[in-house]
Amino acid sequence: MSDHRVVPVILSGGVGTRLWPLSREGFPKQFWPLVGSATMLQETVGRATGPGFEPPMIICAEAHRFLVAEQLREAGIAGGRIVLEPVARNSAPAIAAAAILAAEENPHALLWIMAADAAIKDLPALHAALARAAAAAEAGHIVAFGMRPTSPETGFGYMEAGAPLPGLEGASAIASFVEKPDAARAAEYLAGGRHLWNAGMFVARASTLLAELERLTPELVSAVRASIEESKRDLDFVRLGASFAEAPSISIDYAVMERTAHAAVVPADMGWSDVGSWDALWQVSPKDAAGNATHGPTSLVDAKNCYVRSEGILTTVVGLEDVVVVATEDAVLALHRDRAQDVKKLVDQLRAQKRPEAGAHRRMYRPWGHYEGLIQGDRFQVKKILVRPGEKLSLQKHYHRAEHWVVVNGTAIVERDAERILLRENESVYLPLGCVHRLENPGMIPLTLIEVQAGAYLGEDDIVRFEDTYGRA
Repeated sequence: MSDHRVVPVILSGGVGTRLWPLSREGFPKQFWPLVGSATMLQETVGRATGPGFEPPMIICAEAHRFLVAEQLREAGIAGGRIVLEPVARNSAPAIAAAAILAAEENPHALLWIMAADAAIKDLPALHAALARAAAAAEAGHIVAFGMRPTSPETGFGYMEAGAPLPGLEGASAIASFVEKPDAARAAEYLAGGRHLWNAGMFVARASTLLAELERLTPELVSAVRASIEESKRDLDFVRLGASFAEAPSISIDYAVMERTAHAAVVPADMGWSDVGSWDALWQVSPKDAAGNATHGPTSLVDAKNCYVRSEGILTTVVGLEDVVVVATEDAVLALHRDRAQDVKKLVDQLRAQKRPEAGAHRRMYRPWGHYEGLIQGDRFQVKKILVRPGEKLSLQKHYHRAEHWVVVNGTAIVERDAERILLRENESVYLPLGCVHRLENPGMIPLTLIEVQAGAYLGEDDIVRFEDTYGRA
């Protein structure tokens, strides 16, 4: 690898609607353990740690900031920067922000840009390709990783490898890009052997990237620079300013790679998958003798080549082939594997119907833990709340509801106006409408409680915060 330490830049802005109902806007696929015990984000960060690597830079939506921070903490990753986009603007503005921030410390920083939600089986092959890409990047190229196709996939972009680059082993110029060809052309590319899947993974010096971005999309760089000048640092986060929204929404492929004279490709064969659909997840998952991949409490009889996943309830399949069945706490999906790409159409339909399940899970994650809706009734609702050790909610009040809290596990400290109350298991407290209150877990184990809300309006926006550890308004 290069003599310079590599800066991993991880793009974590995707939503992954084709993996609904598991992946949703509030908790996308990169935060789920899809192919192992670690989440996709944790696996991605883990590929770029140790000697030769700087701490990672994660680019994500502001709504996911605490999910990213908690998953990095769980993985033992320290020193990373979490850069928050005020709005989604595709990959080019995100990469421009990363390059500008990295260049503040080292204009020639070597960036390894990758998505947070890909699966890779062969890490030695990945790192060997990275070494070749780093050498080409230090020679002034912007290097894409080209994955050798294993099937005539129509959902990926393709790159045609051109002439080898002199003195740079394993690196070639890019002769052409083709975005998502039809099935006949994809089969032709697979047979020809010169086309590679575009995996959306790149290596380049910050200075090279910025020079090409400035030349090809000056208005994009101007907007991103302004957003960085407006940025604010709080906790572990860099909050980009509002000018970020003025950057055009464009991918790095269209903005730079298809137009620059410095594009290069390093072919790689590393068992890569973008895990972009339930069929793709079935393909990379361990299977039984009948070709079935399962996760969670499931039971199958006379089933073949199925993917069956449950996040809680027992999910059973009898006599089916080539199907996907996914059960979450509030939704069930069943489809033929051949129709895996059509899940996005279903999500679009659910959004048009204004179904909350289209984008939000019943379990909602917060910086202090999470809560889960259990029962919704007329003028009341019941939730289960989990607060991690040492964390606390904001000091707040509600105008339209009163609350009862019952501790079922752990210990709680409750502030209620001028009182400070210690609650243990099976003890409860009443919070009348309008009182100023706060919940804290002072213990060493998670605090679990049942919350019963009663009132004329029970929306999450009925909250006035007076003080918040996490900088929320």
